[in-house]
Amino acid sequence: MPGIVNGRCLIDGSAQGALLFADTGLSLWGGVDPSSGEVIDRHHPLSGQSVAGRVLAIPGSRGSCTGSSVMMELISNAHAPAALVLAEPDEILTLGVMVAQHFFGRSLPVLCVGQHAFDTLRGQPWARVDGASLSLYSQAPDDPWLPREAESENDTADGAIELSRRDQELLDGAHGKAAQVAMQIVLRMARLQGARELIDITQAHIDGCIYTGPASLRFAERLVQWGARVQVPTTLNAISVDQRRWRELGIDPALGEPASALGDAYMAMGARLSFTCAPYLLDSAPGLGEQVVWAESNAVVYANSVLGARTLKYPDYLDICIALTGRAPLIGCHLPERRRPQLQIQVPPLAGADDSVYPLLGYHIGGLCGSRIPWISGLHQQHPDLDDLKAFGAAFATTSAAPMFHIAGVTSEALDPDLSSGLSEALPCVSITPQDLLASWKELNTARDTQVRMISLGNPHFSLSEFARLAALCQARRKHPDVVLAITCGRAVLEQARAAGHLAALEAFGATLITDTCWCMLGEPVVPVDCRSLMTNSGKYAHYAPGLVGRRVHFDSLGACVDSACSGTRSGRPPAWLSPFSPAEPADHV
Repeated sequence: MPGIVNGRCLIDGSAQGALLFADTGLSLWGGVDPSSGEVIDRHHPLSGQSVAGRVLAIPGSRGSCTGSSVMMELISNAHAPAALVLAEPDEILTLGVMVAQHFFGRSLPVLCVGQHAFDTLRGQPWARVDGASLSLYSQAPDDPWLPREAESENDTADGAIELSRRDQELLDGAHGKAAQVAMQIVLRMARLQGARELIDITQAHIDGCIYTGPASLRFAERLVQWGARVQVPTTLNAISVDQRRWRELGIDPALGEPASALGDAYMAMGARLSFTCAPYLLDSAPGLGEQVVWAESNAVVYANSVLGARTLKYPDYLDICIALTGRAPLIGCHLPERRRPQLQIQVPPLAGADDSVYPLLGYHIGGLCGSRIPWISGLHQQHPDLDDLKAFGAAFATTSAAPMFHIAGVTSEALDPDLSSGLSEALPCVSITPQDLLASWKELNTARDTQVRMISLGNPHFSLSEFARLAALCQARRKHPDVVLAITCGRAVLEQARAAGHLAALEAFGATLITDTCWCMLGEPVVPVDCRSLMTNSGKYAHYAPGLVGRRVHFDSLGACVDSACSGTRSGRPPAWLSPFSPAEPADHV
Protein backbone atom coordinates (compact mmCIF):
# COMPACT_ATOMS: atom_id res chain seq x y z
CA MET A 1 0.00 0.00 0.00
CA PRO A 2 1.29 3.49 -0.79
CA GLY A 3 1.96 6.08 1.89
CA ILE A 4 -0.59 8.88 1.81
CA VAL A 5 0.07 12.55 2.57
CA ASN A 6 -2.76 15.06 2.55
CA GLY A 7 -2.29 18.78 2.01
CA ARG A 8 -3.79 21.91 0.56
CA CYS A 9 -4.56 21.89 -3.15
CA LEU A 10 -3.37 25.17 -4.69
CA ILE A 11 -4.00 24.14 -8.31
CA ASP A 12 -6.24 21.15 -8.90
CA GLY A 13 -5.21 18.20 -11.04
CA SER A 14 -3.69 14.74 -10.99
CA ALA A 15 -0.32 13.47 -12.19
CA GLN A 16 2.40 11.00 -11.29
CA GLY A 17 6.11 10.54 -11.85
CA ALA A 18 9.50 9.93 -10.32
CA LEU A 19 9.90 12.17 -7.27
CA LEU A 20 12.62 14.83 -7.52
CA PHE A 21 13.22 16.14 -3.99
CA ALA A 22 15.34 18.98 -2.58
CA ASP A 23 15.15 20.72 0.76
CA THR A 24 16.51 23.96 -0.74
CA GLY A 25 14.27 26.53 -2.42
CA LEU A 26 14.77 26.93 -6.16
CA SER A 27 14.57 30.07 -8.29
CA LEU A 28 13.28 28.91 -11.67
CA TRP A 29 14.70 32.06 -13.29
CA GLY A 30 18.44 31.48 -13.45
CA GLY A 31 17.86 28.10 -11.88
CA VAL A 32 16.03 26.13 -14.58
CA ASP A 33 16.56 26.32 -18.34
CA PRO A 34 13.09 27.20 -19.71
CA SER A 35 13.82 25.46 -23.03
CA SER A 36 14.79 22.08 -21.53
CA GLY A 37 13.83 21.82 -17.87
CA GLU A 38 17.44 21.29 -16.72
CA VAL A 39 18.35 22.74 -13.31
CA ILE A 40 21.19 25.15 -14.13
CA ASP A 41 21.69 26.74 -10.70
CA ARG A 42 25.19 25.39 -10.03
CA HIS A 43 24.83 26.13 -6.31
CA HIS A 44 21.67 24.02 -5.97
CA PRO A 45 21.61 20.34 -4.95
CA LEU A 46 19.53 19.47 -8.04
CA SER A 47 22.05 21.03 -10.46
CA GLY A 48 22.18 19.06 -13.72
CA GLN A 49 18.92 17.18 -13.14
CA SER A 50 15.79 17.68 -15.24
CA VAL A 51 12.43 18.66 -13.76
CA ALA A 52 10.56 17.61 -16.91
CA GLY A 53 7.89 15.00 -16.29
CA ARG A 54 8.84 14.50 -12.63
CA VAL A 55 6.98 15.34 -9.44
CA LEU A 56 9.12 18.21 -8.18
CA ALA A 57 9.18 18.54 -4.39
CA ILE A 58 10.84 21.72 -3.11
CA PRO A 59 10.11 23.94 -0.09
CA GLY A 60 9.19 26.79 -2.43
CA SER A 61 10.87 29.28 -4.73
CA ARG A 62 13.51 31.82 -3.84
CA GLY A 63 15.27 34.59 -5.73
CA SER A 64 13.72 35.97 -8.89
CA CYS A 65 10.09 36.98 -9.43
CA THR A 66 10.54 35.76 -13.04
CA GLY A 67 10.16 32.17 -11.84
CA SER A 68 6.48 32.41 -12.72
CA SER A 69 7.38 33.24 -16.32
CA VAL A 70 9.77 30.30 -16.53
CA MET A 71 7.06 28.04 -15.10
CA MET A 72 4.60 29.24 -17.74
CA GLU A 73 7.23 28.70 -20.43
CA LEU A 74 7.96 25.15 -19.22
CA ILE A 75 4.26 24.30 -19.26
CA SER A 76 3.86 25.80 -22.73
CA ASN A 77 6.75 23.82 -24.26
CA ALA A 78 6.08 20.50 -22.43
CA HIS A 79 9.24 20.58 -20.25
CA ALA A 80 7.41 21.27 -17.01
CA PRO A 81 7.26 19.01 -13.96
CA ALA A 82 4.34 16.61 -13.88
CA ALA A 83 3.32 18.18 -10.56
CA LEU A 84 4.63 20.49 -7.85
CA VAL A 85 4.72 19.55 -4.16
CA LEU A 86 5.62 22.41 -1.82
CA ALA A 87 6.32 22.75 1.88
CA GLU A 88 4.62 26.15 2.03
CA PRO A 89 2.33 28.06 -0.36
CA ASP A 90 4.35 29.83 -3.05
CA GLU A 91 2.85 32.66 -5.07
CA ILE A 92 5.56 32.77 -7.76
CA LEU A 93 5.32 29.12 -8.80
CA THR A 94 1.54 28.91 -8.42
CA LEU A 95 0.96 32.09 -10.43
CA GLY A 96 2.96 30.69 -13.35
CA VAL A 97 0.66 27.68 -13.48
CA MET A 98 -2.42 29.85 -13.10
CA VAL A 99 -1.49 32.09 -16.05
CA ALA A 100 -0.74 29.05 -18.22
CA GLN A 101 -4.29 27.86 -17.47
CA HIS A 102 -5.91 31.18 -18.36
CA PHE A 103 -3.90 31.92 -21.49
CA PHE A 104 -2.87 28.55 -22.92
CA GLY A 105 -5.29 26.01 -21.46
CA ARG A 106 -2.47 23.97 -19.90
CA SER A 107 -1.80 23.22 -16.27
CA LEU A 108 -0.25 20.97 -13.64
CA PRO A 109 -1.31 20.18 -10.07
CA VAL A 110 0.25 22.17 -7.22
CA LEU A 111 -0.01 20.76 -3.70
CA CYS A 112 1.19 22.26 -0.42
CA VAL A 113 1.77 19.66 2.32
CA GLY A 114 3.38 21.65 5.16
CA GLN A 115 6.96 21.46 6.39
CA HIS A 116 6.60 18.37 8.62
CA ALA A 117 5.05 16.19 5.90
CA PHE A 118 7.43 17.63 3.31
CA ASP A 119 10.44 16.44 5.33
CA THR A 120 9.17 12.84 5.04
CA LEU A 121 9.42 12.91 1.23
CA ARG A 122 13.21 12.64 1.13
CA GLY A 123 14.31 9.41 -0.57
CA GLN A 124 10.84 8.50 -1.88
CA PRO A 125 11.13 7.14 -5.46
CA TRP A 126 7.69 7.70 -6.96
CA ALA A 127 4.73 9.98 -6.27
CA ARG A 128 1.18 10.47 -7.46
CA VAL A 129 -0.71 13.71 -6.87
CA ASP A 130 -4.51 13.80 -6.99
CA GLY A 131 -6.05 17.04 -5.80
CA ALA A 132 -5.20 17.41 -2.12
CA SER A 133 -3.68 13.93 -1.82
CA LEU A 134 -0.11 12.72 -2.38
CA SER A 135 0.55 8.97 -2.66
CA LEU A 136 4.11 7.66 -2.31
CA TYR A 137 5.36 4.43 -3.87
CA SER A 138 8.59 2.44 -3.71
CA GLN A 139 8.43 2.06 -7.49
CA ALA A 140 6.20 3.03 -10.40
CA PRO A 141 2.84 1.36 -9.63
CA ASP A 142 1.50 -1.24 -12.04
CA ASP A 143 -2.16 -0.24 -12.08
CA PRO A 144 -4.60 1.15 -14.63
CA TRP A 145 -4.52 4.69 -13.14
CA LEU A 146 -5.23 7.58 -15.50
CA PRO A 147 -5.11 11.30 -14.71
CA ARG A 148 -8.54 12.80 -14.19
CA GLU A 149 -9.90 16.02 -15.60
CA ALA A 150 -9.07 18.91 -13.26
CA GLU A 151 -12.00 20.73 -11.70
CA SER A 152 -12.52 24.13 -13.29
CA GLU A 153 -11.92 27.20 -11.16
CA ASN A 154 -14.88 29.45 -10.44
CA ASP A 155 -13.22 32.79 -11.14
CA THR A 156 -16.37 34.83 -10.61
CA ALA A 157 -16.93 33.66 -7.04
CA ASP A 158 -15.51 36.33 -4.75
CA GLY A 159 -15.77 34.11 -1.64
CA ALA A 160 -14.91 36.16 1.43
CA ILE A 161 -13.31 38.99 -0.56
CA GLU A 162 -15.14 42.29 -0.40
CA LEU A 163 -15.46 43.83 -3.87
CA SER A 164 -16.07 47.45 -4.74
CA ARG A 165 -18.53 48.39 -7.47
CA ARG A 166 -15.65 48.95 -9.89
CA ASP A 167 -14.10 45.58 -8.95
CA GLN A 168 -17.36 43.92 -9.92
CA GLU A 169 -17.51 45.88 -13.16
CA LEU A 170 -14.00 44.71 -14.03
CA LEU A 171 -14.97 41.13 -13.24
CA ASP A 172 -18.12 41.42 -15.35
CA GLY A 173 -16.13 42.64 -18.37
CA ALA A 174 -17.45 46.20 -18.40
CA HIS A 175 -13.91 47.56 -18.87
CA GLY A 176 -12.80 45.09 -21.54
CA LYS A 177 -11.52 41.54 -21.74
CA ALA A 178 -7.94 42.28 -20.68
CA ALA A 179 -9.08 43.94 -17.45
CA GLN A 180 -11.62 41.15 -16.89
CA VAL A 181 -9.04 38.36 -17.16
CA ALA A 182 -6.61 40.38 -15.06
CA MET A 183 -9.21 40.75 -12.30
CA GLN A 184 -9.99 37.03 -12.45
CA ILE A 185 -6.32 36.25 -11.86
CA VAL A 186 -6.00 38.86 -9.09
CA LEU A 187 -9.00 37.39 -7.27
CA ARG A 188 -7.82 33.80 -7.67
CA MET A 189 -4.48 34.68 -6.18
CA ALA A 190 -6.10 36.76 -3.43
CA ARG A 191 -8.22 33.77 -2.36
CA LEU A 192 -5.17 31.50 -2.30
CA GLN A 193 -3.35 34.06 -0.17
CA GLY A 194 -6.26 34.39 2.24
CA ALA A 195 -6.93 38.06 1.52
CA ARG A 196 -10.25 39.53 2.66
CA GLU A 197 -10.14 42.70 0.60
CA LEU A 198 -8.33 44.52 -2.18
CA ILE A 199 -6.55 47.86 -1.93
CA ASP A 200 -5.75 50.66 -4.35
CA ILE A 201 -2.11 50.91 -5.37
CA THR A 202 -0.29 54.02 -6.54
CA GLN A 203 2.19 52.52 -9.03
CA ALA A 204 3.53 49.29 -10.50
CA HIS A 205 6.88 47.97 -11.68
CA ILE A 206 6.61 45.17 -14.25
CA ASP A 207 9.11 42.32 -14.30
CA GLY A 208 7.22 40.23 -16.87
CA CYS A 209 8.83 42.19 -19.73
CA ILE A 210 11.83 39.81 -19.52
CA TYR A 211 11.77 37.43 -22.50
CA THR A 212 11.83 33.83 -21.30
CA GLY A 213 10.57 32.30 -24.56
CA PRO A 214 7.69 32.45 -27.04
CA ALA A 215 5.00 32.10 -24.38
CA SER A 216 6.08 35.30 -22.61
CA LEU A 217 5.60 37.27 -25.85
CA ARG A 218 2.30 35.57 -26.70
CA PHE A 219 0.99 36.48 -23.22
CA ALA A 220 1.78 40.19 -23.63
CA GLU A 221 0.59 40.43 -27.22
CA ARG A 222 -2.70 38.78 -26.32
CA LEU A 223 -3.27 41.41 -23.61
CA VAL A 224 -2.56 44.14 -26.18
CA GLN A 225 -5.03 42.53 -28.60
CA TRP A 226 -7.63 42.58 -25.80
CA GLY A 227 -7.13 46.33 -25.34
CA ALA A 228 -5.07 46.28 -22.13
CA ARG A 229 -4.25 49.68 -20.53
CA VAL A 230 -2.53 50.18 -17.19
CA GLN A 231 -4.55 52.06 -14.56
CA VAL A 232 -1.62 53.41 -12.51
CA PRO A 233 1.82 54.84 -13.37
CA THR A 234 3.86 51.81 -14.44
CA THR A 235 7.58 51.32 -15.00
CA LEU A 236 9.28 48.46 -16.81
CA ASN A 237 12.09 46.26 -15.58
CA ALA A 238 15.25 45.65 -17.59
CA ILE A 239 14.38 43.71 -20.73
CA SER A 240 16.46 40.99 -22.34
CA VAL A 241 18.37 43.20 -24.83
CA ASP A 242 19.63 46.75 -25.24
CA GLN A 243 16.69 47.78 -27.42
CA ARG A 244 18.64 50.48 -29.29
CA ARG A 245 21.91 48.60 -29.78
CA TRP A 246 21.31 44.86 -29.77
CA ARG A 247 22.32 44.46 -33.40
CA GLU A 248 25.48 46.50 -32.83
CA LEU A 249 26.31 44.26 -29.84
CA GLY A 250 26.03 41.15 -32.03
CA ILE A 251 22.89 39.71 -30.43
CA ASP A 252 21.22 36.96 -32.45
CA PRO A 253 17.98 38.26 -34.04
CA ALA A 254 16.27 35.10 -32.75
CA LEU A 255 16.54 36.72 -29.31
CA GLY A 256 16.81 40.40 -30.21
CA GLU A 257 13.61 40.69 -32.22
CA PRO A 258 11.14 38.99 -29.83
CA ALA A 259 12.81 40.48 -26.75
CA SER A 260 12.50 43.97 -28.20
CA ALA A 261 8.93 43.28 -29.31
CA LEU A 262 8.07 42.22 -25.76
CA GLY A 263 9.21 45.59 -24.42
CA ASP A 264 7.12 47.31 -27.09
CA ALA A 265 4.05 45.27 -26.10
CA TYR A 266 4.19 46.48 -22.51
CA MET A 267 4.68 50.07 -23.62
CA ALA A 268 1.61 49.64 -25.83
CA MET A 269 -0.30 48.94 -22.60
CA GLY A 270 0.76 52.38 -21.33
CA ALA A 271 3.87 51.50 -19.33
CA ARG A 272 6.76 53.98 -19.15
CA LEU A 273 9.93 53.30 -21.13
CA SER A 274 12.23 52.85 -18.11
CA PHE A 275 13.89 49.44 -18.72
CA THR A 276 15.70 49.24 -15.39
CA CYS A 277 15.98 46.65 -12.63
CA ALA A 278 16.59 49.54 -10.19
CA PRO A 279 13.34 51.56 -10.35
CA TYR A 280 14.19 53.05 -6.96
CA LEU A 281 16.76 55.20 -8.85
CA LEU A 282 14.01 56.86 -10.92
CA ASP A 283 12.31 60.11 -10.00
CA SER A 284 9.08 58.13 -9.54
CA ALA A 285 10.40 56.06 -6.60
CA PRO A 286 7.68 55.59 -3.92
CA GLY A 287 7.80 57.08 -0.43
CA LEU A 288 7.43 55.76 3.10
CA GLY A 289 4.20 53.84 3.59
CA GLU A 290 3.13 54.06 -0.08
CA GLN A 291 1.21 51.00 -1.30
CA VAL A 292 2.76 49.80 -4.57
CA VAL A 293 3.04 46.67 -6.68
CA TRP A 294 6.60 45.92 -7.65
CA ALA A 295 8.13 42.80 -9.14
CA GLU A 296 11.89 42.12 -9.61
CA SER A 297 13.32 40.63 -6.45
CA ASN A 298 16.01 43.21 -5.67
CA ALA A 299 13.60 46.09 -6.30
CA VAL A 300 10.97 44.60 -3.99
CA VAL A 301 13.48 44.16 -1.17
CA TYR A 302 14.85 47.70 -1.64
CA ALA A 303 11.37 49.26 -1.79
CA ASN A 304 10.23 47.58 1.41
CA SER A 305 13.46 47.80 3.39
CA VAL A 306 15.15 51.05 2.34
CA LEU A 307 12.30 53.22 1.03
CA GLY A 308 9.70 51.91 3.47
CA ALA A 309 7.14 51.50 0.69
CA ARG A 310 4.81 48.49 0.88
CA THR A 311 4.78 45.70 -1.67
CA LEU A 312 4.76 41.94 -1.82
CA LYS A 313 7.35 40.02 -3.80
CA TYR A 314 4.99 39.97 -6.76
CA PRO A 315 5.35 37.25 -9.38
CA ASP A 316 5.72 38.14 -13.03
CA TYR A 317 2.29 38.48 -14.68
CA LEU A 318 0.48 39.16 -11.42
CA ASP A 319 2.28 42.51 -11.59
CA ILE A 320 0.69 43.48 -14.91
CA CYS A 321 -2.70 42.08 -13.86
CA ILE A 322 -2.67 44.40 -10.86
CA ALA A 323 -1.47 47.32 -12.98
CA LEU A 324 -4.42 46.72 -15.35
CA THR A 325 -6.91 46.80 -12.47
CA GLY A 326 -5.20 49.14 -9.99
CA ARG A 327 -6.12 46.70 -7.23
CA ALA A 328 -4.01 44.35 -5.10
CA PRO A 329 -4.74 41.83 -2.34
CA LEU A 330 -4.37 43.32 1.15
CA ILE A 331 -1.95 40.73 2.48
CA GLY A 332 1.66 40.25 3.53
CA CYS A 333 3.94 43.30 3.58
CA HIS A 334 1.04 45.57 2.67
CA LEU A 335 0.05 45.12 6.34
CA PRO A 336 2.15 46.68 9.14
CA GLU A 337 2.02 43.56 11.30
CA ARG A 338 3.41 41.40 8.48
CA ARG A 339 6.52 43.56 8.19
CA ARG A 340 7.84 42.73 11.65
CA PRO A 341 11.15 40.83 12.00
CA GLN A 342 11.07 37.09 12.59
CA LEU A 343 14.77 36.34 13.09
CA GLN A 344 17.72 38.20 14.64
CA ILE A 345 21.08 38.23 12.88
CA GLN A 346 24.19 39.50 14.68
CA VAL A 347 27.03 40.65 12.39
CA PRO A 348 30.56 40.63 13.86
CA PRO A 349 32.90 43.66 13.79
CA LEU A 350 34.51 43.79 10.36
CA ALA A 351 37.39 46.23 10.67
CA GLY A 352 38.69 47.52 7.36
CA ALA A 353 35.99 45.83 5.27
CA ASP A 354 35.60 47.13 1.71
CA ASP A 355 32.41 47.40 -0.32
CA SER A 356 32.40 43.67 -1.11
CA VAL A 357 31.21 43.03 2.46
CA TYR A 358 27.64 44.13 1.66
CA PRO A 359 26.80 41.72 -1.19
CA LEU A 360 28.65 39.01 0.74
CA LEU A 361 26.60 39.63 3.88
CA GLY A 362 23.37 39.82 1.89
CA TYR A 363 24.12 36.52 0.18
CA HIS A 364 24.98 34.78 3.45
CA ILE A 365 22.11 36.23 5.50
CA GLY A 366 19.56 35.47 2.77
CA GLY A 367 20.54 31.82 2.95
CA LEU A 368 19.97 31.82 6.71
CA CYS A 369 16.55 33.47 6.55
CA GLY A 370 14.53 31.45 4.06
CA SER A 371 11.22 33.32 4.03
CA ARG A 372 11.72 34.99 7.45
CA ILE A 373 12.25 38.76 7.71
CA PRO A 374 15.52 39.40 9.56
CA TRP A 375 16.54 42.04 12.08
CA ILE A 376 20.26 42.63 11.48
CA SER A 377 22.46 44.14 14.17
CA GLY A 378 26.08 45.23 14.02
CA LEU A 379 26.12 47.22 10.76
CA HIS A 380 25.20 50.65 12.13
CA GLN A 381 28.86 51.48 12.82
CA GLN A 382 29.78 50.61 9.21
CA HIS A 383 27.55 53.46 7.93
CA PRO A 384 26.31 51.70 4.77
CA ASP A 385 25.19 54.07 2.03
CA LEU A 386 22.40 53.53 -0.49
CA ASP A 387 24.68 51.71 -2.94
CA ASP A 388 25.78 49.37 -0.14
CA LEU A 389 22.14 48.66 0.72
CA LYS A 390 21.35 48.07 -2.96
CA ALA A 391 24.16 45.50 -3.22
CA PHE A 392 23.14 43.88 0.07
CA GLY A 393 19.48 43.66 -0.93
CA ALA A 394 20.13 42.16 -4.37
CA ALA A 395 22.29 39.38 -2.93
CA PHE A 396 19.83 38.86 -0.06
CA ALA A 397 16.95 38.49 -2.52
CA THR A 398 18.95 35.90 -4.47
CA THR A 399 19.19 33.37 -1.63
CA SER A 400 16.09 34.34 0.36
CA ALA A 401 12.35 34.26 -0.23
CA ALA A 402 11.80 37.08 2.29
CA PRO A 403 10.40 40.36 0.89
CA MET A 404 12.45 42.66 3.14
CA PHE A 405 15.04 43.08 5.88
CA HIS A 406 15.64 45.47 8.76
CA ILE A 407 19.13 46.79 9.64
CA ALA A 408 19.18 48.25 13.14
CA GLY A 409 19.84 51.99 13.09
CA VAL A 410 19.98 52.10 9.28
CA THR A 411 16.84 51.15 7.34
CA SER A 412 13.67 53.21 7.50
CA GLU A 413 11.47 51.12 9.81
CA ALA A 414 14.38 49.87 11.91
CA LEU A 415 14.70 53.41 13.27
CA ASP A 416 11.35 52.92 15.04
CA PRO A 417 12.01 51.99 18.71
CA ASP A 418 8.66 50.19 18.90
CA LEU A 419 9.86 47.70 16.29
CA SER A 420 13.02 46.77 18.19
CA SER A 421 11.56 46.57 21.69
CA GLY A 422 11.58 43.06 23.11
CA LEU A 423 13.29 41.48 20.11
CA SER A 424 16.06 39.79 22.13
CA GLU A 425 13.54 37.81 24.16
CA ALA A 426 11.02 37.06 21.42
CA LEU A 427 13.05 35.98 18.38
CA PRO A 428 15.65 33.30 17.63
CA CYS A 429 19.11 34.75 17.11
CA VAL A 430 21.95 33.71 14.79
CA SER A 431 25.45 35.11 15.17
CA ILE A 432 27.58 35.27 12.03
CA THR A 433 31.32 34.68 12.30
CA PRO A 434 34.05 35.86 9.93
CA GLN A 435 34.63 32.19 9.12
CA ASP A 436 31.00 31.97 7.94
CA LEU A 437 31.59 34.88 5.59
CA LEU A 438 34.78 33.32 4.32
CA ALA A 439 32.82 30.17 3.43
CA SER A 440 30.30 32.25 1.46
CA TRP A 441 33.18 34.12 -0.19
CA LYS A 442 34.54 30.82 -1.46
CA GLU A 443 31.08 29.75 -2.59
CA LEU A 444 30.79 32.86 -4.76
CA ASN A 445 34.38 32.61 -6.04
CA THR A 446 34.04 29.60 -8.30
CA ALA A 447 36.81 30.45 -10.80
CA ARG A 448 39.89 28.25 -10.69
CA ASP A 449 42.21 30.25 -12.95
CA THR A 450 43.81 33.65 -12.41
CA GLN A 451 43.07 35.08 -15.85
CA VAL A 452 40.33 37.70 -16.20
CA ARG A 453 38.79 38.52 -19.59
CA MET A 454 35.42 39.96 -18.56
CA ILE A 455 34.41 42.43 -15.84
CA SER A 456 30.62 42.55 -15.32
CA LEU A 457 29.30 45.60 -13.42
CA GLY A 458 25.77 46.85 -12.87
CA ASN A 459 23.70 44.03 -11.39
CA PRO A 460 21.48 45.68 -10.24
CA HIS A 461 21.81 48.64 -12.58
CA PHE A 462 24.49 51.21 -11.76
CA SER A 463 23.49 54.35 -9.85
CA LEU A 464 24.83 57.85 -10.46
CA SER A 465 27.00 57.59 -7.35
CA GLU A 466 28.43 54.28 -8.55
CA PHE A 467 29.34 55.94 -11.84
CA ALA A 468 31.12 58.65 -9.88
CA ARG A 469 33.10 56.11 -7.84
CA LEU A 470 34.01 54.07 -10.89
CA ALA A 471 35.09 57.14 -12.84
CA ALA A 472 37.41 58.11 -9.97
CA LEU A 473 38.89 54.59 -9.87
CA CYS A 474 39.46 54.62 -13.65
CA GLN A 475 40.86 58.15 -13.88
CA ALA A 476 44.15 58.28 -15.85
CA ARG A 477 44.16 54.49 -16.24
CA ARG A 478 43.35 52.19 -19.13
CA LYS A 479 42.10 48.63 -19.12
CA HIS A 480 44.12 45.71 -20.43
CA PRO A 481 43.46 45.28 -24.19
CA ASP A 482 42.27 41.69 -23.72
CA VAL A 483 39.73 42.57 -21.00
CA VAL A 484 36.13 43.66 -21.56
CA LEU A 485 34.70 45.87 -18.80
CA ALA A 486 30.97 46.39 -19.32
CA ILE A 487 28.44 48.28 -17.21
CA THR A 488 24.67 47.91 -17.39
CA CYS A 489 22.41 50.77 -16.34
CA GLY A 490 19.09 52.43 -17.04
CA ARG A 491 18.78 55.11 -19.68
CA ALA A 492 17.87 57.79 -17.15
CA VAL A 493 20.94 57.18 -15.00
CA LEU A 494 23.19 57.01 -18.08
CA GLU A 495 22.10 60.52 -19.07
CA GLN A 496 22.62 61.75 -15.51
CA ALA A 497 26.15 60.31 -15.55
CA ARG A 498 26.83 61.94 -18.89
CA ALA A 499 25.61 65.32 -17.63
CA ALA A 500 27.76 64.97 -14.50
CA GLY A 501 30.88 64.34 -16.62
CA HIS A 502 31.53 60.78 -15.39
CA LEU A 503 31.50 59.09 -18.79
CA ALA A 504 34.63 60.73 -20.18
CA ALA A 505 36.93 58.87 -17.77
CA LEU A 506 35.11 55.59 -18.41
CA GLU A 507 35.29 55.95 -22.18
CA ALA A 508 38.99 56.78 -21.95
CA PHE A 509 39.44 53.69 -19.76
CA GLY A 510 37.77 51.57 -22.44
CA ALA A 511 34.54 50.65 -20.69
CA THR A 512 31.46 49.42 -22.59
CA LEU A 513 28.08 50.90 -21.57
CA ILE A 514 24.88 48.89 -22.05
CA THR A 515 21.37 50.11 -21.25
CA ASP A 516 17.91 48.50 -21.06
CA THR A 517 19.11 45.02 -20.14
CA CYS A 518 21.05 43.47 -17.26
CA TRP A 519 23.60 40.72 -16.67
CA CYS A 520 20.99 38.08 -15.87
CA MET A 521 19.89 38.37 -19.52
CA LEU A 522 23.22 38.92 -21.28
CA GLY A 523 25.33 36.15 -22.81
CA GLU A 524 27.59 35.71 -25.82
CA PRO A 525 28.91 37.65 -27.64
CA VAL A 526 28.78 40.39 -24.96
CA VAL A 527 30.48 37.77 -22.78
CA PRO A 528 33.42 36.80 -25.05
CA VAL A 529 33.24 33.28 -26.47
CA ASP A 530 36.78 32.50 -25.34
CA CYS A 531 36.23 33.88 -21.82
CA ARG A 532 36.56 31.02 -19.32
CA SER A 533 35.68 33.05 -16.23
CA LEU A 534 34.43 36.52 -15.43
CA MET A 535 34.68 38.96 -12.53
CA THR A 536 31.96 40.93 -10.80
CA ASN A 537 31.25 42.90 -7.64
CA SER A 538 27.64 41.62 -7.61
CA GLY A 539 26.74 38.82 -5.22
CA LYS A 540 23.59 38.25 -7.28
CA TYR A 541 25.43 37.79 -10.55
CA ALA A 542 28.21 35.76 -8.94
CA HIS A 543 25.49 33.29 -7.95
CA TYR A 544 23.65 33.16 -11.27
CA ALA A 545 26.45 33.46 -13.84
CA PRO A 546 27.73 29.85 -13.71
CA GLY A 547 24.29 28.59 -14.70
CA LEU A 548 23.27 31.41 -17.04
CA VAL A 549 26.44 31.81 -19.10
CA GLY A 550 28.47 28.73 -18.13
CA ARG A 551 31.38 30.74 -16.71
CA ARG A 552 33.04 30.49 -13.35
CA VAL A 553 33.25 33.68 -11.33
CA HIS A 554 35.74 35.87 -9.48
CA PHE A 555 33.82 37.98 -6.94
CA ASP A 556 35.41 41.03 -5.28
CA SER A 557 35.06 44.76 -4.59
CA LEU A 558 34.61 47.45 -7.21
CA GLY A 559 38.21 48.60 -6.73
CA ALA A 560 39.52 45.06 -7.18
CA CYS A 561 37.47 44.74 -10.38
CA VAL A 562 39.16 47.85 -11.80
CA ASP A 563 42.61 46.59 -10.79
CA SER A 564 41.94 43.27 -12.54
CA ALA A 565 40.61 45.08 -15.60
CA CYS A 566 44.01 46.77 -15.85
CA SER A 567 46.16 43.70 -15.15
CA GLY A 568 44.03 40.98 -16.75
CA THR A 569 44.66 38.79 -13.71
CA ARG A 570 43.15 37.97 -10.33
CA SER A 571 45.08 36.62 -7.34
CA GLY A 572 42.26 34.40 -6.08
CA ARG A 573 42.97 35.39 -2.50
CA PRO A 574 40.28 36.78 -0.16
CA PRO A 575 40.51 40.51 0.61
CA ALA A 576 42.71 41.76 3.45
CA TRP A 577 39.78 42.09 5.85
CA LEU A 578 38.97 38.37 5.45
CA SER A 579 42.52 37.06 5.03
CA PRO A 580 43.21 36.52 8.77
CA PHE A 581 40.48 33.86 8.75
CA SER A 582 41.72 32.09 5.61
CA PRO A 583 44.27 29.26 5.68
CA ALA A 584 47.07 29.68 3.18
CA GLU A 585 46.28 27.86 -0.04
CA PRO A 586 47.25 28.08 -3.71
CA ALA A 587 45.17 30.43 -5.84
CA ASP A 588 43.88 27.64 -8.06
CA HIS A 589 42.23 25.97 -5.05
CA VAL A 590 40.24 29.00 -3.95
